Formats: sequence, C-alpha cells, structure tokens
Amino acid sequence: MATLATATEKKAHMSADEKSERKPQRARIDDKFKIFCGTANESLCREVCDFLGMPMGQAFITRFADGEAYVQIQENVRGSDVFVMQPTCHPVDSHLMELLLMLDALKRASARRITAVIPYYGYARQDRKDKPRVPISSKLVADLLTTAGADRALVIDPHTPQLQGFFNIPVDHLFASPVLVDHFKKLQLPSLIVVSPDAGGVERARFFAKKVDAPLAIVDKRRLEMNVAEVMNVIGDVNGRTCLVIDDLIDTAGTLVKTAKALMDNGALAVYACATHPVLSGPAVENISSSCIKEVIVTNTIPLGEAAKNEPKIRVLTIAGLIGRAIQSIHEETSVSKLFM
Repeated sequence: MATLATATEKKAHMSADEKSERKPQRARIDDKFKIFCGTANESLCREVCDFLGMPMGQAFITRFADGEAYVQIQENVRGSDVFVMQPTCHPVDSHLMELLLMLDALKRASARRITAVIPYYGYARQDRKDKPRVPISSKLVADLLTTAGADRALVIDPHTPQLQGFFNIPVDHLFASPVLVDHFKKLQLPSLIVVSPDAGGVERARFFAKKVDAPLAIVDKRRLEMNVAEVMNVIGDVNGRTCLVIDDLIDTAGTLVKTAKALMDNGALAVYACATHPVLSGPAVENISSSCIKEVIVTNTIPLGEAAKNEPKIRVLTIAGLIGRAIQSIHEETSVSKLFM
C-alpha cells in the first residue's frame, strides 16, 4: 500500500540501509537483465520473476500527503536491459503516472533499453474520434510512454489491434489465447459452441472457435426504436449446446449477462464466459453472481478485488509463463511471434 509523506519529507531521501531492509537484495543470474514493477499488480510480476528464476528489481514507490507519486530505483541499472511491469487498471490515472515516473527514472539512470510491459492497457477503448472535439486518448498515452523513456512496449490483448500503430517504438502484441484455449480443451465441454457477444468481436471468437474445434455463433444487438430496450438476436444454432462467450474484457458485465440470457432463451444447455481482462467495474460481480452464467474465466492481467475473489463463479488463470517467455525472448533478441496464436 502506498504511504504518505509531508511536503517537508518530499525533499528527504531514505537512507540506503532503510531501503535495503524493506526488500533485501538477492544474487542475480544476469546482472544486466532486470524486471521492475509498480504497485498495480505486484503478484503477477513476482510470478513472472519466479518463472524466469530471477529476483524482482528493487524500487521504492510511495505517495505524499498531497497525492503526488514518488519513485526511486534502488539499484544500479546503468547499461541494463530493463523491463517495467504495470497494468494501467483502476485507479487508471494513478497507475499510469506511476509507470511514467518509473520509465523516466530508469531513463535518467542510464538503462540501456527499457521495455514497458503493460498487461492491461488503460484508455485502449478511446482509440478514435467518435464525437466532435474529443481526444484520442489511447494515442496520447502511447506518446506519453515513449516520451517518458520506453524503448519498446509489450501489451496483452489490447481492446483494438490498431493500438500498435499509435506507437513510434516497437510493440509486441501478446495474446492470452494460448492459456485460455488450453484450459477449455482440458474441460472438454459437451456440444461446445463459441459465441461473440457483438459483431466487433467476431474475428476474436472465430479464431478461438477454430482452436477448440467448435462452431461459431454471434449475438447481434439492435435498438429498433428510441427509448426501447435492445433486441438480442442470436445468429447461429445454440439449441442444446454449451455456449462459450468470448471477449477481450469484462467491465460492468451488463452486456455479458444479457448475452447469456439471450442464449439460454434460445435453448442453450449452459453458458460460460471467457475474457482476458477482469476490469469488473461497479456492479460487475453482482451481475455475474445473479446471472445464468455458469462460470467466468479470466486471467490475472488485473488483480481481483475482494468481492471478485470471493465469487465462486469467477476463475482466474495465470499468464505469468506467457509473459515470462515473451520477456526472455525480447531480452535474448529471439522471435516473440512463436508465442502468438
């Protein structure tokens, strides 16, 4: 948890002894290969470091009484290949600013190369001007990351593929589908059919359906008149089948719950849901709990809140191994595309 400091304490630095007591140093296998993390998802970073058999980099991160973030890298990174892991999840702006400060600190400490590892890329849904006089926030965030010091980026299942084009640095777009596909192959659900909850997600769902050798269905949402509820039209035969709804993220779960109800109304045996990013805002957990959905499978790109952890319908799969292999490939200058599906 972030700590608070007074305005006077802003000017003071902690002694080296005090810092080392918080997180003792461990021997490094490769002294020029380092992984640091912010406060957004420390558990995932620890899993990745354990997978790679290396310690996590030492950094001190706190907040002053007025809310400002403070970052200090607590070890030498001069000439190092550095990876900084931080999903920009809720609170998005705080975690984004923390990441920017870490990148700047590492750049000023003469790191040889800095890779921003962003399991969940906040602002990815604001990728176009859909109304007059609005920003393209996703592009702005990409510019901020580059200016702060990122030499390359690694992102997991961003909301829109064009995100890669917003950067002027190399971007590796990693898919969580290998982990999710493997899980559902092991489950061997009877009469499985993969469902896209909207037309925009058809490509993702079609790809998943091919991997699990299942047919594809689509839920088409239409609002026939103003002030009239959306009509959920199911395109495809789901009668007597186990439905698997695929999406990149679950926010409030409102659309997901409506999709599940439409599938059950059309004769589905059961409905499972699968998404990479468990954003789970507002009433999401309550919506899932009271729905007809049998199980929701997500990954640990975003840490779950207490309500989600205690919800039996929500299951979390780790992508630490996937991220670890990608980081190792980048460090060793070998192909990352072998991890793509």
